[in-house]
Amino acid sequence: MILVEACVESLEAAVAAAAGGAQRIELCVNLAAGGTSPDGAVLAACLSTLAIPVFVMVRPRAGDFRYSAAEHTAMLDEIRRAKDAGAHGIVTGALRAGGSVDETRTGDLIDAARPLPVTFHRAFDDCPDPAQALETVIALGASRVLTSGAAPTAPEGAAAIARLVRLAAGRIGILAGGGINGDNVADLVRTSGVREVHLSTKDAHKIRRVVENLPNGPEPATRF
Repeated sequence: MILVEACVESLEAAVAAAAGGAQRIELCVNLAAGGTSPDGAVLAACLSTLAIPVFVMVRPRAGDFRYSAAEHTAMLDEIRRAKDAGAHGIVTGALRAGGSVDETRTGDLIDAARPLPVTFHRAFDDCPDPAQALETVIALGASRVLTSGAAPTAPEGAAAIARLVRLAAGRIGILAGGGINGDNVADLVRTSGVREVHLSTKDAHKIRRVVENLPNGPEPATRF
């Protein structure tokens, strides 16, 4: 069974994604720059309206994933506010200057999110050693990694994603994201072996096309 996560910037897009068959929402803003933290009012509206899980992006700005001490403190505060609001999961992560996972700061973020699941976002694709980065994120306790296989799109990175799925060996979820649509989702899932896919949307049709073309049908909406 394949879970479809929709990345959205508004309540309207979230409602449309759910109507199209998405089983989970990632809420953010500024998708053109890879996504940053959403407004608390939009989060509250999504949580009060939707019957599916809402995960929240915690990323204070666009650009790199190397954060100052002040930014890190703000991210920890943001996670606590999201938890208090009732969010079902957190999407975040931090890197060191060389591109490796910042174990200390990412560990702090994951600890602050507990017991909520944490998705280590596409900062992962900036890591020069994906295998080592995967082991680090697993050791820190993240629930899944969002990746395109370091390619422009997930279909282009399907072989690399498949390697990550094999390396993960069930210890962490591999969430394929980037350039996924109804025309390529079936081949991507078959080639990579992922059980979750992620795509941005503003309307129900795009999600519906993906759901209709999944090789094994959609995952039940109760899975976080």
